[in-house]
Amino acid sequence: MNYEAIESKFIATPEKGEVSSILIRPDGAKWLLVLGHGASTTMRHSTLQTIAERLADIGIATFRYQFPYMERGGGGRESQAVALATVRSAVGAAHEAAGDLSILVGGHSYSGRMSSLSAAEAPIEHVRGLVFFAFPLHPSGREGTERAEHLTDVTVPMLFLSGTRDKLAVLDLLEPVCENLGDETTLHLLDTADHGFKVLKRSRKSDEDVFVEMARVLSEWIETLD
Repeated sequence: MNYEAIESKFIATPEKGEVSSILIRPDGAKWLLVLGHGASTTMRHSTLQTIAERLADIGIATFRYQFPYMERGGGGRESQAVALATVRSAVGAAHEAAGDLSILVGGHSYSGRMSSLSAAEAPIEHVRGLVFFAFPLHPSGREGTERAEHLTDVTVPMLFLSGTRDKLAVLDLLEPVCENLGDETTLHLLDTADHGFKVLKRSRKSDEDVFVEMARVLSEWIETLD
């Protein structure tokens, strides 16, 4: 699959200014995933890079972006309002860059939750679905479902890609949350994967690479949206 990475900037919010983005658009792409990073990483982190590459391999475009606090080099996160506005700005920038593609939004951990909070607040224009790479249902060691309460206000289909060893989303809590959200919600469990998608190769039941698995499942889920 042929593709190139196109770097650019867009305005996250008027107060915070510009942030960086990377568009990867493989030949023949029909879908574009607006893809955010984890709380302590950037859009260039190996996890996000690998997700983007495996999706490009099967013809799905990605638009990775930074939150303002990481554009400044890290440190304290800004307010939730800034994060939610940044998600919307990223979707707008992605649509401007590739307006002929159908758009999904989501990300790894923190950015996935910010995407769903934004979508729960009000539908995000152009977005056909949400994709969570390791939704952070609760902090490690502090199990609960409060972070999922807003999901009932999301009006588009949702895909959860979650490891069976994820300490930020124990299955006894995550599975009933997803089941209660109804038919528009899909949960796919990644055997032996943790929150960062590290797997236990000896006990993992499948030989399929976990990032290839996530790309395949996302592609199959997209087929149900057409």
